[in-house]
Amino acid sequence: MEEEPRYLKRKVIPGTIDVHPTDSAIVVNYEIEATLLGDYGDPMLGERKEMQKVIKVKGLGAATDVSVLAQEIVAKCVNLVHPSRLPEVEQLLYYLRNREETAPPAAARKKKREIKAKDPFDVTQIKEKAFIDDIEEYKELLYESVEEKLKGTALILQLARNPDNLEELSQNETLVGALARILREDWKQSVDLATNIAYVFFCFSSFSNFHPLVLQHKVGAACMTIAEAEIKKHEKWKSDLMKKKKQVENEKDNATLKKDYDKSRKKMTILIRKQDQFFRVAFYLLLNISEDAKVELKMVNKQIVSMLVSLLDRDNVELLILVVSFLKKLSIFIENKNAMAALGVVDKMTRIIPCDHEVLLHVSLRLLLNLSFDPMLRERMVRAGLLPKLVALMDNEQVIVYVLCLLYHISIDDRCKSMFSYTDCIPRVVKLILECPEEKVDLEVIALGINLAGNKRNAEMMCENGGHRHLMRRALKTRDSLLMKMMRVMSNHLGPVKHQFVGYVGDLATIVRSSSDDEQVVECLGILANLNLPEIDFESLLAEFELIPYINSKLQPGIAEDDIVLEAVILVGTVAHDGNCASLLSQSHTIQNLITLLNGKQEDDELVLQIVYVFYQMAFHRETREVIVRQTQVPAYLIDLMHDKNVEIRKVCANTLDIIAECDSEWAQRIQAEKFRWHNSQWLETVAQQPVDPNDDEAEFGYDDDNDDDDLIARSPVPLIQSPDDYLDYYDDDDGAAAAEAEQDGAGRDDYYYYERDQIRRNPEMDRMMEAYPSDDIDEEERLFLEQQYGLMYGGYTRAPYSSPYH
Repeated sequence: MEEEPRYLKRKVIPGTIDVHPTDSAIVVNYEIEATLLGDYGDPMLGERKEMQKVIKVKGLGAATDVSVLAQEIVAKCVNLVHPSRLPEVEQLLYYLRNREETAPPAAARKKKREIKAKDPFDVTQIKEKAFIDDIEEYKELLYESVEEKLKGTALILQLARNPDNLEELSQNETLVGALARILREDWKQSVDLATNIAYVFFCFSSFSNFHPLVLQHKVGAACMTIAEAEIKKHEKWKSDLMKKKKQVENEKDNATLKKDYDKSRKKMTILIRKQDQFFRVAFYLLLNISEDAKVELKMVNKQIVSMLVSLLDRDNVELLILVVSFLKKLSIFIENKNAMAALGVVDKMTRIIPCDHEVLLHVSLRLLLNLSFDPMLRERMVRAGLLPKLVALMDNEQVIVYVLCLLYHISIDDRCKSMFSYTDCIPRVVKLILECPEEKVDLEVIALGINLAGNKRNAEMMCENGGHRHLMRRALKTRDSLLMKMMRVMSNHLGPVKHQFVGYVGDLATIVRSSSDDEQVVECLGILANLNLPEIDFESLLAEFELIPYINSKLQPGIAEDDIVLEAVILVGTVAHDGNCASLLSQSHTIQNLITLLNGKQEDDELVLQIVYVFYQMAFHRETREVIVRQTQVPAYLIDLMHDKNVEIRKVCANTLDIIAECDSEWAQRIQAEKFRWHNSQWLETVAQQPVDPNDDEAEFGYDDDNDDDDLIARSPVPLIQSPDDYLDYYDDDDGAAAAEAEQDGAGRDDYYYYERDQIRRNPEMDRMMEAYPSDDIDEEERLFLEQQYGLMYGGYTRAPYSSPYH
């Protein structure tokens, strides 16, 4: 059984002391902390409440002894004001006395009150002070005229704005019910009246324990009904005003029309001001009670998103802050995000950004950040011209984090990456990276840099003015893996950017051999693998840093992470372009390690592709080609992969097998037979999928005759090949090539596959060159000729773009 509370401990905590803003009084702020204690003095429940004590000072004048008066105040409030604060009290009394002496005369104040009294009770603009004891009198005013209702609601609002009175007001069911009824029934009589009542319920909505009271009287639904009607009224008035403006422009000499237009414009201004005040109170109330997800869903069903988006055209800063904050809260749900997109929220937000108000700018960027997860909205932001505006905000330290996140999201799309080169974003990012005081660059900055480096023009801009040298030095000094990743992405681009990495291959190899951080090793291996440049002496690099044993150790199953294994394989493919390096690799059992790795990672298409590409590179060199063909089962694996689902794997296998077939007649027959077998199996599948003629009685009843085989062959879009020689003749013929394409389409395979391979193998120019050099390596000039004329590949395969770590 739980312990029942036995004791109540009360503690007073003194706070600040200040003067009253209007009266001759001193305000003492303090807090009361109440704690319920159990039998053994253990605290069970605690609550803290802020309080105020107003000490009125009467007859304060030039003859008043301020020191004596301050001592009296401290003596009367010894629990709230410590004697050590006596000098502070004296200073406040001196300030009050000087304020009284410089205040306007009483007659002027009275005249000013009389002038204001002529205005209706606009919201809280009432000087009469409300008292909780007179609540019944205020309630009676609710049953009188509109002016009396305005006065009564204004006085009730004064009480509601003091949190101490909310509990007592909530217990007066008659009063709360009357306010809710007037809001629903009489709001059309006065916007000010609706604002006063909505403000009262807003005070209740500021505390979660009063939310059931607000929901019970359906105040939220009433506020949405009023808001919808006021928005429509504004649209109508705006339309009428535009018509009058056109009439004035057409008849410039008509003074009556101009006077009527000016009058309507002033009325419109007053209407907008009053509406803004109501909207601010009403939607703040709705925002408070939307803590309940079910209540928020009801609001969405009543088109609150449409109302909020329409209010983005207003100029009231406080209202815009509220509207944007509400939209930000709603935007986390995809249905609301789609509704905002359909209403053109991005175009409306471009009017707000940039702005001088820090809070509005802050919430606006957060809303755009939520919306930027949608690719279509990101593209819309770029089209609306937000990109240069966001780049300009990178100088604002208060919002730079949100700006960088937004720019990062935009830079995800390849179509948008190139747009950054037309702004000064790239120099700013490079500057932020180089000037970062921490060892690791901020995640938002480096994530944006990695994405931008994926575009060739952006990478070239990063290298301008010695940028590449400074970035590389920082990366090598700090060993920042993410900065190294950015350099790795830059090294992907052909041209001058890649050549700037040549001087750092030794440093990169040193990190590969010495670093214990796998992320650093992956990035450095990736950079080395991308540098397929003839000016790099990979043979010396492999020997100096003993990279071949290192690579072989990483290719062992289960030794290294998959990322390191993949980069090691890609590096092998890069260095295998050099004949001497390929020979060293074949002598060190690297080929056998790759075969073992291929067996264990058959489902990893990226790794399989890069391993097959290594075999393709080695097939160009006589020594390594002999090892592949005579000492390993690489051709057999390539034949199995010749029909892989991955298009790129099929293409690399096809080109590699073509080279092997030209150099080895035995494997040429096996490859040709496999093509023959595969083609006819696909033919049978194609024929089996052909529709049967419903008018064919023999087919319907299962009769057969001697011509059935001929009918099947005639119906097939692909001819049946009777022998491997027929297969070659079929693909040499132009009509046969077209039929092959049709056959590939029917079977769901690659159109280019057989035709490209057969053309390369049968081309007379290539046959001549292969016959001229049957046992020697193909030199660089001939290799380049083959690549350009016949589609053979040069250099490493381009992989998918690297994804940034920032998500």
